[in-house]
Amino acid sequence: MDKKSQEFLQNYINNASPTGFESSGQRLWLDYIQSYIDDYLTDTYGNVVGIVNPAADYKVVIEAHADEISWFVNYITEEGYIYVRRNGGSDHQVAPSKRVNIHTEKGILKGVFGWPAIHVRSPKDEEKPTLKNIFVDVGCSSKDEVEQLGIHVGCVMTFDDELMTLNEEYLVGRALDNRIGGFMIAEVARRLKENNSELPFGLYIVNAVQEEVGLRGAQMIAERIKPDVAIVTDVCHDTTSPMYNKKESGYQKAGNGPVLTYGPAVHNHLISLLIETAEKNKIPFQRAAASRATGTDTDAFAYSNMGVASALVSLPLKYMHTTVETVHKTDVENVIQLINKFLLSLENGHDFRYIK
Repeated sequence: MDKKSQEFLQNYINNASPTGFESSGQRLWLDYIQSYIDDYLTDTYGNVVGIVNPAADYKVVIEAHADEISWFVNYITEEGYIYVRRNGGSDHQVAPSKRVNIHTEKGILKGVFGWPAIHVRSPKDEEKPTLKNIFVDVGCSSKDEVEQLGIHVGCVMTFDDELMTLNEEYLVGRALDNRIGGFMIAEVARRLKENNSELPFGLYIVNAVQEEVGLRGAQMIAERIKPDVAIVTDVCHDTTSPMYNKKESGYQKAGNGPVLTYGPAVHNHLISLLIETAEKNKIPFQRAAASRATGTDTDAFAYSNMGVASALVSLPLKYMHTTVETVHKTDVENVIQLINKFLLSLENGHDFRYIK
């Protein structure tokens, strides 16, 4: 990863992009890719799409989602404490003692998720963190004080954690799910441009919003683009870290390569082409199976527009939906390589119908 890529990744991950409030992150992303594309489009809710060869009839999507889990201010007590509700799949168990940024019209305000000291809790009757009892302290002693700061019901808040490296091999931070995907597809666009690679089809580099609340952005943009093929990037669980049941969750390990998932939404011919690409280029990969839906934007593309040939390329990640989400640097590079090589090998107009 060169200096330019590192700077973009750092800025992009550290910038807050909560579900429904993704615009600042989308602007950063678009600014980075703009010199590598021919055109772009945006829509009402903030999806951003970089386009190469916009006049082409055959359309191929590579996609990630831009949003991160967060919290909403839900209730302010007379004593000035704030109770919250989820925006996406935020984990109440990791909240106590975390610092937060509260996004207001007056700017970002700091707060902390407080919690009673260990000295006053007993194993018999101590409360566990739940959505009903976690709270945020912003240093105020009344509701009026809180509101005078510009905090009101509906303000969104994100954890105050930034990207770091671990043992020079891992990237660690909040919101790697799935802004690391946005980084990877941006790098694909960059490499295609810098290597003067010419594609015979239209390439749509999609950074979608609102995945964390039900694949909403992907649904919107899939209906608008009406692509022929979609390669979706997201994260999956590293199941070798403690407390995973491999018999239920399968075996995926950070550092062992991208994960290719089988399931009804994943097109069999498309995943076969991805595997052929990986094997031909000696790119390590892993396999996983989805019981029904993949739970990613793959499903939105697969079942839109009378069916889009879709596949999922996942990045093994430790500690999903925490502030220390962790991925291996070599996996990031191998996802970029796999998608890049696949695009260069895909024939224009490839017919993915099972029965012709």
